[in-house]
Amino acid sequence: MRIGALLELYERNFRLVECLVPELELPFDAAVSYSASDPVLTLKVLERGGYTSTFRLTYEFPRTDAGPHRIPDLKVRVYRDARLAEALNGSLREAWPAKAEDEAQAWQYLDGQWERNLLLHKWLQYLLEQGHGFGLAARPRRENVPVSG
Repeated sequence: MRIGALLELYERNFRLVECLVPELELPFDAAVSYSASDPVLTLKVLERGGYTSTFRLTYEFPRTDAGPHRIPDLKVRVYRDARLAEALNGSLREAWPAKAEDEAQAWQYLDGQWERNLLLHKWLQYLLEQGHGFGLAARPRRENVPVSG
């Protein structure tokens, strides 16, 4: 796994996210997308920054015992200035684990990033094919979007 290939995947993910969510500043807190042939898709904004946005993207399936069942359930960070989008592991990107003498950790880290972001890429393609989207008509607008950072 080369880091260049991973960055190319982040660029492709950005283009797909941009199709799904045309306003990447996310002027809403949450949104729902419906498709004639697919489960309900939800997007919840987790963080807004001057150059980044982070949101949770998931299908929500009803479950009778304890709230909705969410799968896939991905956190996505969009770097609007660099035109990159990456799937996060947990709430934040993991710190670079490798030290100069331990290259195995670097490869393991990159492999995890690749798998997670390839899943995001394929899922975004599928969502767009199913007609999902979070355009203006699909969600309420916020009057003033606070931007931190």
